Amino acid sequence: MIRLDIFSDPVCPWCLIGKAFLDRAIADAPEAPFVIEWHPFQLNPDMPRDGMDRRAYLEAKFGGKMPAATVYARIAEAAEAAGVTLDLGKIERMPNTLDAHRLIHWAGLEGRQDSVVTALFNAYFRDGRDIGAPDTLADIAAGTGMDRALALRLLTSEADRDAIMQRDAHSRARGITAVPTFIVADTHVLTGAQQPELWAQVLAELADTAAPTTGHEAGRA
Repeated sequence: MIRLDIFSDPVCPWCLIGKAFLDRAIADAPEAPFVIEWHPFQLNPDMPRDGMDRRAYLEAKFGGKMPAATVYARIAEAAEAAGVTLDLGKIERMPNTLDAHRLIHWAGLEGRQDSVVTALFNAYFRDGRDIGAPDTLADIAAGTGMDRALALRLLTSEADRDAIMQRDAHSRARGITAVPTFIVADTHVLTGAQQPELWAQVLAELADTAAPTTGHEAGRA
């Protein structure tokens, strides 16, 4: 099995699209060798803890209403090509995602990371829910088989906040500046929402590398 580390933020539309492309490639592969772990990377580490109005955030980030609309038109086009459903008009808040990353971390302890990451993307980009709110996150936890009461109790505490922030800082110290970033076998780095065809090529190359060497080939080497 090959380790695949994914650095992502659940409010990053390109992370959602990148996951959809990766999922498609894995579904089409006869054998998917990846053991996947999701890692925290906050696009907005200085976001107020309660988040902020999304429209104000986008206009400040992109320099006005029209530039923001242009950027998200391109995102909507890419999402459609990836078969991803977005309903950006429902999103009212730009959340602080530290607590969402804490939930992803706890989900990893239970082997539920992929389900929780998918649920977070759907809650935010499809349903327009505030994934910075503890109750929303606890609902997501419950919907993926985690204990809602325990998740809510942890979310309303300071549990693992420092650890997640340290992991985020470590990612930046390693040179990661944008998401999604994929690290294959702790060696090969891919950035951005990569097409299924590229992932198919990666999977094929990994399969070739893992294939047993015949005696004749070994002697020739």
